Amino acid sequence: MKSYFKNNIFSISFGTTISKLAGCIRQVTIAAAFGIGITYDAFNYAYIIPGFLLIIIGGINGPLHNAIVAVITPLKAKDGGIVLTQVSIKLTLLLFVLGLLIYFNAGFLINLIAPNLSEEGQSIATYQLKILTPCIPLSGFIGLSFGALNSRNKFFVSSFSPAITSLTTIIFILISWFLNYQNKNSNFLTDIGLLSFATLTGTFIQFSIQIWEIYKIGLLRLKSSWYSLRNEEKRIFNLIIPASISSGLGQINVFIDMFFASGFPGAASGLAYGNFLIQAPVGILSNSLILPILPTFSKLRSNQENRKLEKKLILAIEYCFLITIFLTGFFITYNNQIVELLFQRGAFDYEAVLKVRNILISYAVGIPFYLYRDLLVRTYYSLEKTKLPFQLSLGGIILNMFFDWFLIGAPTINFGNISPFNFGIVGIILSSAIVNFIICIFLSLNLQKYNINLPKLTLLKKIILIYLSSAGTGSICFSIFNNIKKFNNNILELSILITGSLAFFIIYFLLTKLLKLNNFKLFENKN
Repeated sequence: MKSYFKNNIFSISFGTTISKLAGCIRQVTIAAAFGIGITYDAFNYAYIIPGFLLIIIGGINGPLHNAIVAVITPLKAKDGGIVLTQVSIKLTLLLFVLGLLIYFNAGFLINLIAPNLSEEGQSIATYQLKILTPCIPLSGFIGLSFGALNSRNKFFVSSFSPAITSLTTIIFILISWFLNYQNKNSNFLTDIGLLSFATLTGTFIQFSIQIWEIYKIGLLRLKSSWYSLRNEEKRIFNLIIPASISSGLGQINVFIDMFFASGFPGAASGLAYGNFLIQAPVGILSNSLILPILPTFSKLRSNQENRKLEKKLILAIEYCFLITIFLTGFFITYNNQIVELLFQRGAFDYEAVLKVRNILISYAVGIPFYLYRDLLVRTYYSLEKTKLPFQLSLGGIILNMFFDWFLIGAPTINFGNISPFNFGIVGIILSSAIVNFIICIFLSLNLQKYNINLPKLTLLKKIILIYLSSAGTGSICFSIFNNIKKFNNNILELSILITGSLAFFIIYFLLTKLLKLNNFKLFENKN
């Protein structure tokens, strides 16, 4: 099992860390430039549809990635290249048509997604969505190439690749600031189109780099047959369709969440900042833990080694909860320091800090269920059993609509709010956590149908003890560091946060070791 976690772990973690660091700098730059104003609010609505396709269709661990890994990993380079080329051509044509439909109906779609957004906000969002539509056909090949690269154990490029769009956005904003400082005008670098143009440019650069990488490993076959290897191609599309919904539960629910959030001014921007703070470490963890797991599980399944698969899954679950609950406690304990240090400058004022703090705490509560669901869904992919994840995803969408509505007061046209629970934008975030928790239960219980038996009571006991360890650690650290005098100097505040983070890690590590929940070793015995 040690070899499993060490295999390619450095290249994945290193590439993903660079990508997340670039994303962090991008968000800090955006916060200083736009705050939680209408322009960034509108961009978040405009990005919902292209972002859905870029993240779910074109993202690492997305359905295209998982389907390609599962199907072409056992194939030779020539056959794998033929399958990849055939699927790429067909999917790109399909997404190109979809992009045209979205472009000519951009205004209608924005009104559908954000009915309560101001007229000015809808106009800006419509303009931005039209700029972003070329990202849609590009997303197909990006997702396919991620899977192709990882099927040949080329993890670094796919882990680092998302950083390109972040770096492009940073450069665009810096150029815009420079031009404004020089009192020069540029129709191209206007405030309302800046982020959209940057995202499109970054996506195209990412697409170009990945074409070159696919060519280098011999999986780009321009001369291909439409009729060869049809079974493999069919398997890929059979996996893609249900998996696009099941793995995209969180992203599909973005449509729903943003629909309800459009009635709260600045909510879209606040959700974007809070979600980023969570997704940065969770993305590193997801890629490091889950990214290598699909090829491994697929090979074990094909060799009918269910016992080994079961052991690896149990250990992965334990690591999943140990690390994610640590993150939950950490974000809840230090939410104020994190938001202030990262974002409070320029257009991002104290009111924005308060809003994003509450959002960050709410997101932190759902981290364990989000990643555990992700791990279970990937396990079902490796088994090529997508029916239940598909069904649960559909049910989850309906549940999310209900909980979103119920937790913001259950507003009605004639009777006002009929629910006693009105948590505002926080209720929308908690809704997703509740839905993920329900789905995790069903996915866990159903694994026994495929001869994978989880020690449910043992795992539940460990998870409860891990939660208690995190709560105890958070209480100790909060009581110590919350009483320390506040400084206006960011360097001193950063020093306190670093010291507090180190204390949180040490206490949590020792507590989980004491309770025999933690198998990590800080120092390995080489003898």
